[in-house]
Amino acid sequence: MSGVILIVIAALLLFGPNKLPDLGRAVGRTFREFKEATRDIVEDEPPVKKTEPLPPRPEQQPQAAERRLPE
Repeated sequence: MSGVILIVIAALLLFGPNKLPDLGRAVGRTFREFKEATRDIVEDEPPVKKTEPLPPRPEQQPQAAERRLPE
């Protein structure tokens, strides 16, 4: 809490009481634009990612007789 108070006092000394509302609005706009940009980036991700096909299940693998090479 004391850190916030020090920041407010420093801001008052640097910018004066007349410029603080404008500075607060500018900071608020910046945070809002950043939030919207990050939301857009997250929404632009592709919904489906490509994966390698799974190996066939044992019941789907051909029998030993079917795996022989033709003579």
